[in-house]
Amino acid sequence: MILYIWRHPKPVTAGGLCIGQTDVEVDKRKLKRLANKIQRFVRLQQLPKVIWVSPLQRSLKVGEILAQRGFECRVAPELAEIHFGDWDGQSWKQIEKQQIDEWCNNFAHFAPDHGESLQQLFNRAESWLDKIAAEQKDSPVLVIGHAGWISAAKIMAADQEVPKTAVEWPRSVAYLSCNRINI
Repeated sequence: MILYIWRHPKPVTAGGLCIGQTDVEVDKRKLKRLANKIQRFVRLQQLPKVIWVSPLQRSLKVGEILAQRGFECRVAPELAEIHFGDWDGQSWKQIEKQQIDEWCNNFAHFAPDHGESLQQLFNRAESWLDKIAAEQKDSPVLVIGHAGWISAAKIMAADQEVPKTAVEWPRSVAYLSCNRINI
């Protein structure tokens, strides 16, 4: 299965904040810009007009724009970004250094209170990918996703393990970028 996954547009007010599943605003022009980019790509590649999105507004709103243009928009909670629990929406400066150190040293299994670990994100992503691969067979899948989820999918597609330390984690994919992943 080929997965084409675009990262959502950059949020308006996320600078310096720990953003996972916090719903943050995105400039309407940037939402339309990504929708235009995806629509053009689908037309040029002659792909089915079906887009998968997470329920987070920075992904969902692009899907809604595409739905108004004739796409089928499918919402999957499994596509949401990692859940940072009590850290979500907080300034990185407000999070205790000891907790961040624990996370960096046990990157795969540490979870902030009421949040999920990186291993749990990988499990969630893998479960969704397996389900969609079984349904789609040879048809490409189009998604609007989040940096952590995209990185997890790329790591799994490369048959690599969940990173055990923060230094092993790849640089975030660019906003609005399209990533082709062969699953």
